[in-house]
Amino acid sequence: MLNWDIENGFFEQGAEVLCGCDEAGRGPLAGPVFAAAVILPRGIEIEGLNDSKKLSEAKRNELCRRIKEVAVDFAVAHAEVYEIEAINILNASMLAMRRAIQKLKTVPDIALIDGNVARDFHIKAVPVIKGDGKSPSIAAASILAKVERDNFCGEMEKFYPGYGFAKHKGYATKAHKAAILKLGPCPLHRKSFLRKTLGDSIEQQDIWQNW
Repeated sequence: MLNWDIENGFFEQGAEVLCGCDEAGRGPLAGPVFAAAVILPRGIEIEGLNDSKKLSEAKRNELCRRIKEVAVDFAVAHAEVYEIEAINILNASMLAMRRAIQKLKTVPDIALIDGNVARDFHIKAVPVIKGDGKSPSIAAASILAKVERDNFCGEMEKFYPGYGFAKHKGYATKAHKAAILKLGPCPLHRKSFLRKTLGDSIEQQDIWQNW
């Protein structure tokens, strides 16, 4: 249930500024992983705020605008595909979240991190399992990260037509996998993810030869 209980617990312990942080794009076959950090006014109620995965695209876009209007501060950052390949998706997600927090103009005392890992942050960072459904700060971050990444995928449709990025956002849909086998990978694709998902199909077609 989304409420201010988690944030209020830290405020009662003396924290003055708290941000929520979440990522979008750990699972797709293509594209960077995005992260957002959001500082909300203490106790604010934003109608309809929820985990980004439980919202329609239209509702996410609406809430994204509202969050940016009312937030004390917010920032979005990402980790590139080559970084995902070099350090793995979990570490790349941590990197993107650290970058988002470091971009904030207001320095928080504590960062609430969605998930069960909070690694190598420059401020106190507390993991919150399923935090995007519990904490308004994390829920807001989940929406900003998701909208930013979806917009990125829409733009990439122009540069890499034929894959359907604007529709599937890089996820492993049937149509996306078929496009990869037909066209071969593009620079947005995560090579390690393709090997795991497409396996022998990708090796037999030798689609890496021109990439």
